[in-house]
Amino acid sequence: MKTLYVRIVVTFLLIAVISSAAALLLSNSYYSAKLRDYNEQKILRISQEIRGLYEEIPGLAPGEYLTRIANMGFQVYAVDDSLRGTFYGSPFKHKEIERDTIVRVLNGETYHGVMEERHLLLVTGFFENSIRNSIGLPVRSGGKTIALFIRPDMEQQIGEVRILMALLLGFTFLLSLVLIVISTRFIVKPVQKLTEATNKIVGGDYNIRMDVTRRDEIGNLARHFTQMAQSLEKLDQMRQEFVANVSHEIQSPLTTIQGFAQSMLEKGASPEEERRYLRIIEEESRRLSSLSKELLTLAALDKETSALKPSSFRLDEQIRQIFITTEWQWTEKELQLQLDLPELVIRADSQLLHQVWLNLIANSIKFTRPGDTISVQIRQEQQEILVSIGDTGPGIPPEDLPHIFDRFYKGDKSRNRSRSGSGLGLSIAHKIVALHRGSIEAKSLPGEGTLFQIRLPKL
Repeated sequence: MKTLYVRIVVTFLLIAVISSAAALLLSNSYYSAKLRDYNEQKILRISQEIRGLYEEIPGLAPGEYLTRIANMGFQVYAVDDSLRGTFYGSPFKHKEIERDTIVRVLNGETYHGVMEERHLLLVTGFFENSIRNSIGLPVRSGGKTIALFIRPDMEQQIGEVRILMALLLGFTFLLSLVLIVISTRFIVKPVQKLTEATNKIVGGDYNIRMDVTRRDEIGNLARHFTQMAQSLEKLDQMRQEFVANVSHEIQSPLTTIQGFAQSMLEKGASPEEERRYLRIIEEESRRLSSLSKELLTLAALDKETSALKPSSFRLDEQIRQIFITTEWQWTEKELQLQLDLPELVIRADSQLLHQVWLNLIANSIKFTRPGDTISVQIRQEQQEILVSIGDTGPGIPPEDLPHIFDRFYKGDKSRNRSRSGSGLGLSIAHKIVALHRGSIEAKSLPGEGTLFQIRLPKL
């Protein structure tokens, strides 16, 4: 019983058996509480009518009369005062009855055999073909008393109904079994397809087709599974692209360093060229060092091994400190600053947020034109803090805007490598803000500038 198909079929069968047993117990309780007394009173009234009709017709032969009563759907057992008994109608299956019972009826008592408890399930006593399951009455016949035991002949009265009910229940069970076996296949088949699709994904094949038209739980599972496969495919493509980009970003400066170093070793360059080569080698080495630090930072953020270390600090002072640190860069380009930094104390990871502001402000300085304006505004709202960092630079093209937070994405492919950076800065900033349960959004129009809005929850 290892397959889901067998488990479901067996489960349905167990449910059918348990529900049948429970239904039998409930029926037995209902029969005991409601129908048992009613059935006994009904048989008693019929027996009294049979006795009354016989006693009202003098000279009526008891054998002929009881035979006709038996032909009307009753089983009769008549015992005279000599304790000799005669059966009329269909024979009783169980003919045993206590002698004391017969004597009491002959002495004028009424025997209520239907009400005597002889079965664990009382409802089965309704169908017991036994003299003990009858009504016993004394009947006067020709100056003598006869003990008359009467019960309905179930075979004659409702025999066809019993057969019909047996066939109905039997066919219902068999057809239910067949339908369970068939319908279970429709339940298990989508699960089997999901298993096959899982094996394909494990093998690297993300091109799967599932039945997503169903509106039940299976269809919902198929839709979510399809979305998961698409996400895994995208993640795998991002991983491959990430490896390729890292290799490219590392290989390019290494090639530059190797080429200039080889030229110097071969002594084919003048002292002025050697100094220029050394400066280029130094710049490329710094780029490699910066790239390795950013990759380590991003890897730590992805694994969330760098848990947040919140502390209280002045956000406005932190941003002012960044402008002081980068003063020589923005003064060299004669940039205008518009700062709206009201005093605000927040609780967050100071080092990580410092990296966010430094990255965004450095990008604004790097990509704006001489004489442009950089603006920074802090606004405190009800449930969050809004930091807006904007510039009046050339802006970001609409086709590049949705991808600026992607790793290694560089919108302007014409920019030189030293100026464009590694393409990881905005990805790191996005990840840091997400770890603070905040959001970062970029708005830009070509030729009018770019605005970054960072929302941080109040802790």
